[in-house]
Amino acid sequence: MQFPTEPGGLGHEGWGVVDALGEGVEGLAVGQRVALLGQHGYASHDVVDAGQVVPLPPELDGKPFPGEAFGCAINIFRRCGIEAGQKVAIIGIGFIGAALVRLASQAGAEVIAISRRESSLALAREMGAAHAVPMNDHWAIIEDVRRLTGGRFCDVVIEAVGKQWPLDLAGEIVAEGGRLVIAGYHQDGPRQVNMQNWNWRGIDVINAHERDPARYVAGLRQAVEAVASGRLDPGPLVTHRFPLERLNEALDATRDKPDGFVKAYIVCS
Repeated sequence: MQFPTEPGGLGHEGWGVVDALGEGVEGLAVGQRVALLGQHGYASHDVVDAGQVVPLPPELDGKPFPGEAFGCAINIFRRCGIEAGQKVAIIGIGFIGAALVRLASQAGAEVIAISRRESSLALAREMGAAHAVPMNDHWAIIEDVRRLTGGRFCDVVIEAVGKQWPLDLAGEIVAEGGRLVIAGYHQDGPRQVNMQNWNWRGIDVINAHERDPARYVAGLRQAVEAVASGRLDPGPLVTHRFPLERLNEALDATRDKPDGFVKAYIVCS
């Protein structure tokens, strides 16, 4: 990534209406509402390959739909292998963490949500978390999870923050033979892991980030189905709306996280 970006970038979670089609494109129509995997969501138009566009059904008319983000949540959930009756901890309740709480609880798991902000914990409860643990003291959290799991800890732990401490915490609350899923975006420097602990517990460690474009599109299609069917509701997750000329305020909100903020979207017209 290079800064400053080209006009219209970043904006990789776009949706909109088809304005024109290239020669030979089938399955799409001008005027059709779609989600896309593009990189210029902060522009009036984007040009993408037809294979990166997914039609939106009438059930989503008038609703904000950051498709790439929902697709990520679906793909992460697929990699988690969550089953009914499991105890699942999710560390970090932002957009992705909250969506995963909903998907895991719907799958029949008992979800323990761990996050810093009270508004995030309240959102986790709304999404179906059985327990909400404030993320304020490392050892107190470990003891809370120990108590909530009868001393066994969690079958699956999802780290969805992207920082060193949550990664350390995740390794401490996964059960022996359990699964640690890294969903956080760790791109600000190297990380250290307690390999002695991970090795002793015999855990599986899953990097839930996808790099195959076909997998992106598959996740996006499944996300459209999940939202259209009501499995996922964008309402509690897309909380703020800004016009394009106030993009700087939207980016500040993403950084500063005002109370109740989960995700903002930009209206380009």
